[in-house]
Amino acid sequence: MKEYDNAAYRYYSALDLKSLPLMSWDIYGLYFDNLCKNHDDVIALLRLSEDNKWSYTSKFNEALLQKEQVILVTDTQLNIVHATNNIVHMNGYSPHEILGKRPKMFQGKETSEKTAGQIRKAVENRKPFEAVILNYRKDGSAYNCWITGEPIFDTSGELVNFIAYEKEVA
Repeated sequence: MKEYDNAAYRYYSALDLKSLPLMSWDIYGLYFDNLCKNHDDVIALLRLSEDNKWSYTSKFNEALLQKEQVILVTDTQLNIVHATNNIVHMNGYSPHEILGKRPKMFQGKETSEKTAGQIRKAVENRKPFEAVILNYRKDGSAYNCWITGEPIFDTSGELVNFIAYEKEVA
C-alpha cells in the first residue's frame, strides 16, 4: 500500500493542477443571483396580475427559469409597466431605464417596417402575435429578437395589459 501512496504522490505532484474553488463559487454566485432576480420577477408579475385581475394563466416560471425569456408588460397605451431583470443581458437596458417608455424604443433604421406593421396590427386588433424583429441594444448594436405577444384581459373581459415574451435569436 505504501508503494501505491508513493506512486500516487509522484503522479499528482507531476501534474500542473491549479485548484480554483473560489472560481466555482463565483460561477455559482452569478447563477444564484440570477435565480433570485428571476424569482423576484415572478413575484412582481404575479402581483401585477392580481392587481389588474388578469384572467391570464401565468407561464412566468417556465418563461424565466426554463426558457430564459425576457418578459415585457405594457399598459393599454403600450407604455412599459414591467420588464424582467434579465432584459439587461439581451439589450443592455435595465428595467428602470425603460419603464414608461414604449417598446418601439428598441427599433431602429434597419428594423423591418413590414414586421413592425404586422405587430402593430395584431396589437390594434388585440390578437396574439409572433415575430422576429431587428432591435437595437443600448450601445446601438443590432440583434434579432423573437417576440411572442398577446393581449391580457381582466376577469370582466376588459383589456388591461399586453405581455411579450422575448429572446435574442441568431
